[in-house]
Amino acid sequence: MASKNYVALDVGEKRIGVAVGDDGVRLAIAYETVAVDGKELRRLGEIIVQQEPAAVIIGYPRNQLGEATAQTTYVESFAKTIRDIAPKIIFQDESLTSVLAEERLKSQKKPYQKSDIDALAAAIILQDYLETYG
Repeated sequence: MASKNYVALDVGEKRIGVAVGDDGVRLAIAYETVAVDGKELRRLGEIIVQQEPAAVIIGYPRNQLGEATAQTTYVESFAKTIRDIAPKIIFQDESLTSVLAEERLKSQKKPYQKSDIDALAAAIILQDYLETYG
């Protein structure tokens, strides 16, 4: 059976981290960070067309008690804006992914930017999805 590609998004109000991967090798890779500047839907559409994913995995934020937050509402609203370009949208818990991403980047002892954290957080979200459901 052919493997399926996936695109994952770590949605923020300034940047959207993007990762790609497939369920064949079950490996998620940080792909890029898209600035939220009015052109983000066009760029995400280009990525989705290029990657031909079976689904778009979107990090789903919650607080430490598992409750919805203002960011949860923002992400749900964003997901509605891409439903016409995404073949299928799946929410995946993103608890602590940005913290984990920053810890991984710090451990490499190289300079990094906030955009690197966002892309790596998206990869962690996708990796979690692939390991759970892939």
